[in-house]
Amino acid sequence: MKRVAQGSPGPPKRIEREGGSPGKIALGFRVKSGYAIAVALSGPASAPRILARRLVQLSDPAAPETRQPYHDGFYKQQDDPRELARRTAIVRRCATRHVTVLLEDECFGGLQCRGAGLVVGSVIDPAKVGNLHIRAHASEGQLFRTVLAEALTLHGIPCDVSVEKTLAETAAKRLKRSSGEIARTIAALGKTLGGRWRADEKAACVAAWMALA
Repeated sequence: MKRVAQGSPGPPKRIEREGGSPGKIALGFRVKSGYAIAVALSGPASAPRILARRLVQLSDPAAPETRQPYHDGFYKQQDDPRELARRTAIVRRCATRHVTVLLEDECFGGLQCRGAGLVVGSVIDPAKVGNLHIRAHASEGQLFRTVLAEALTLHGIPCDVSVEKTLAETAAKRLKRSSGEIARTIAALGKTLGGRWRADEKAACVAAWMALA
């Protein structure tokens, strides 16, 4: 197993399912630069049950430049078209391969998947960003959410994208629950897994819950 690039969380501990088949599942992802945190929930949406969480590589740790492909060092934008094409091609291959591996896990692909929710930092169009450094970040955000959605779609899994800033409000409307109730439920689900259960994992879990609903 390849070492995770410095600064990204390590692979979460594998959590086995208990008992029989929990029925349909939904997936949630918090998309970051170069990787995503994935959470799988089983239904019904009225009483979600957490199955597992994973780290999904969307870049190649052996090619660190693919973690931020639109950057060329600190505060510099990569503007060589051939180099960008090489990097983004690697990202697309990595996303396709690692999503396939994820879905081979029975917790993520062994059941009928209802859909997937992707949580991102922004959906801003990079072409509308004047600052070159910020534009590079926007381009990377667009790239990683796009390749992840494409990889899931290849397996017949529909995707919905939510912005983290408005996730709580969106979830309250979709789930028809108060933000406080959602937060308490997500916290309780995290306790069943043990280990880290930070903002990224919680966001992915909320996205999966909305996909169940």
